[in-house]
Amino acid sequence: QVQLVESGGGLVQSGGSLRLSCAASGSIASIHVMGWYRQVPEKQRELVAVSVSGVGTNYADSVKGRFTISSDVAKNTVYLQMNSLKPADTAVYYCYAVVTINNGGPPAPYWGQGTQVTVSS
Repeated sequence: QVQLVESGGGLVQSGGSLRLSCAASGSIASIHVMGWYRQVPEKQRELVAVSVSGVGTNYADSVKGRFTISSDVAKNTVYLQMNSLKPADTAVYYCYAVVTINNGGPPAPYWGQGTQVTVSS
């Protein structure tokens, strides 16, 4: 019904930058929320940044001032610009969206497959 495809992960040195992208496709009527979570082994998935339609954005304290979330509504795409990366940012980053699909049902959450970000010291 809805697919989220991430791109842009990779290996970068400490202090470097990466830009993640996530494109939503499928039977989409409207997108209410798009954002990014991350997870490291044996830890819970944590919020990184989220953009709520008509409301605004929210960031984890650990990334404020370094990461910026933005979106292209026409392309159903969300971006995460990550600057001043630290080894502690190493994780699998997952795209997340809350979407109403064209069958008229309630909004539902969807997840991407994840993209690895590795920051070397």
